[in-house]
Amino acid sequence: MDNVTLIRIIAGVLTVFVFLPLIVIPYWKIFSKAGFSGALSLLMLVPLANIVVLYYVAFSNWKIGQSAS
Repeated sequence: MDNVTLIRIIAGVLTVFVFLPLIVIPYWKIFSKAGFSGALSLLMLVPLANIVVLYYVAFSNWKIGQSAS
């Protein structure tokens, strides 16, 4: 196994076990607290879909932010 292959394997493992949870977990908590499905956080990993999801969440009515008036 050459050095390039080893570096690619290490980069893949780091991406899956370190960088992805750093993105998904905070968005999961934010979306859940705002009353949306936490699974929307998985779309934050998809280019362009992440922008659409952020606009959807930002400009929709949040279930927890509504008053009882």
